[in-house]
Amino acid sequence: GGVWRFAETKPISTYITCVVAGPYHYVTDTYERVFEDGTRLEIPLGAMCRKGLARYFDADDVFLVTKQGLDFFHDHVDYPYPFGKYDQAFVPEYNLGAMENPGLVTFREEYIFRGKVTRASYEARANVVLHEMAHMWFGDLVTMEWWDDLWLKESFADFMGTFALVGATRFTDGWITFANRRKAWAYRADQLPSTHPVTADIRDLQDAKLNFDGITYAKGASVLKQLVAYAGQDAFLEGARRYFKRHAYGNTRLGDLLAVLEETSGRDMGAWARSWLQTAGVNSLTPQVVLGADGTVEELAVVQEAAESHPQLRPHRVAVGLYRRSQVGALEQYARAELDVDGARTVVTELAGQDAPELVLVNDDDLTYCKIRFDETSLATLRGHLGALTDPLARALCWTALWNMTRDALLPARDFVGLVLRFAGRESDIGVLQMLHVWAESALVHYAAPRWRETGGRLLAEGALAELRQAEPESEHQLAWARFFATVASAPDDLRLLKGLLDGTEEIEGLKVDQELRWAFLEPLAAHGVADERTLADELARDDTASGKRHQVRCLAARPSAAVKARAWAQVVESDALSNALVEATIAGFAQPSQRELLAPYAPEYFEAIERVWTERSIQIGMDVVRGLFPALQDSPETLEAADAWLAAHEQAAPALRRLVLEARDDLARALRGQACDEAAGTAAR
Repeated sequence: GGVWRFAETKPISTYITCVVAGPYHYVTDTYERVFEDGTRLEIPLGAMCRKGLARYFDADDVFLVTKQGLDFFHDHVDYPYPFGKYDQAFVPEYNLGAMENPGLVTFREEYIFRGKVTRASYEARANVVLHEMAHMWFGDLVTMEWWDDLWLKESFADFMGTFALVGATRFTDGWITFANRRKAWAYRADQLPSTHPVTADIRDLQDAKLNFDGITYAKGASVLKQLVAYAGQDAFLEGARRYFKRHAYGNTRLGDLLAVLEETSGRDMGAWARSWLQTAGVNSLTPQVVLGADGTVEELAVVQEAAESHPQLRPHRVAVGLYRRSQVGALEQYARAELDVDGARTVVTELAGQDAPELVLVNDDDLTYCKIRFDETSLATLRGHLGALTDPLARALCWTALWNMTRDALLPARDFVGLVLRFAGRESDIGVLQMLHVWAESALVHYAAPRWRETGGRLLAEGALAELRQAEPESEHQLAWARFFATVASAPDDLRLLKGLLDGTEEIEGLKVDQELRWAFLEPLAAHGVADERTLADELARDDTASGKRHQVRCLAARPSAAVKARAWAQVVESDALSNALVEATIAGFAQPSQRELLAPYAPEYFEAIERVWTERSIQIGMDVVRGLFPALQDSPETLEAADAWLAAHEQAAPALRRLVLEARDDLARALRGQACDEAAGTAAR
């Protein structure tokens, strides 16, 4: 009972108003700082979660990152934190990843780890904490006037989150994750038919909701990283300081930011913005190497290309690195040039006369936003020696480039899977390794020729199990390989091993099968008919929590039965009884790659149901259903034709709904092109 009275705030936007109430477990701390002029700042810190998660809640680490972030932003933006206290609430069944409410940031409770996780998970949480903290200045203190300048907060927060992560915390290799994970999200989004400039045309709130995407976040952040290289870090940060002081507690548009950056850098920001912020699409950069009679580089040029649909060529500040193998076999950089690439072809004069390279890496150091391509010599080197590349950022850039080539039908999926099998076991960066696992499974499920899938799946499972058995006991690499093995396991012996690890009849030295790993093993067992409803009920009794319920619902929907699929479909499509979190879990379990034939009847039902679902349900559930239940596993020209027919017959449907169907249709068309590439490679090899 009683009345709660809150302090009056200065003007803020309505979308960041938040109240959290409930019997939360609440932990407190304090941040203190003394500025150069002697003034003191004291910020009460709080962190809260459900009482059922309290025993797992490492609030000390959350507070550590929070204090490091507050130090970093006070050092760099020269504007004291403006909102009094700083609470962070990890809330159940949250639709978003996190939200930057001033003084009360909210997060998905999945950021509280109930079992052993890798360093990459802690890094991801720290990045989100710092991303939301960046919003206290970029978005909360100064807010965009309308959603077409959404990037003014999200791109900046995405960039500054990683900038702070690297500069203030133990995760000093955060730019590797950015290059490998965030930019991969941007590259995919920027090649969809729904791609848009970073500064987008937003008609309504449905448009705005969908534009919380890889363009607004990851491409925008990548473009800002390029801006820092273009204008200089000092000029960029001084521009930010002037921006906050000039527009505090107010609204801005693109021109307001460009004005302060022109003041501090002396560069024409209008031309830069037209190239990078007001046009869509991603360029590719390819090296061309001509060797002289003496075997040295006579000419090295960078060729820039653009898609036909978005033909804009852009100015790029890039580094070009030359690599060769050392006497001990390590693939190392021996020459580097940093230059401006502009137009269709740029000669790198600084590298003329260098010894012939085995690998040319354009966009070395990841300064710009582009798709990296390779010349024939470089690609051959990577096929044979990718694991010998010693620099982890260069290695991550090469992996991302190879994945882009797979998605673009320039590299057969079986070749990408082969590279993962050959070199992933030598990958030291755990975040890159886990991303490779995701990509390898996607290559098998979506881009491999159908008649190679069984062979590819067997090879991946055998390779994953071999790496699991030889990984250092109790290491995070062992955990990552265990999870990947569960993802690709399908053979009877593999499933027996998973079952044995659950019931204790099998053991792998150092591998602790905690509750989260138990659920990870149970899903493939359920999907292949080994774990039945009773088994899953017993597991829920063992883990009778909200998290356990989500896992159980996912596993129940994964079982290989027509009746199970019908029930799961009805629960999501025909009923609104499930919470958002359980809708998400049911959809995740429903579409199993091993059950293509079982799921085939739902392709026509999908196109019959989606407009009604979109109209009747919330935006979030509508998005989950339209994206998650699209019949991507029915990867045939007939499914493409069905999508085209729906689009032709529903020209007046909600633009946001049409966009989601267009995106899913484009992903399917891309998968079919990849399958054709892979089939051709298989035919050539026979």
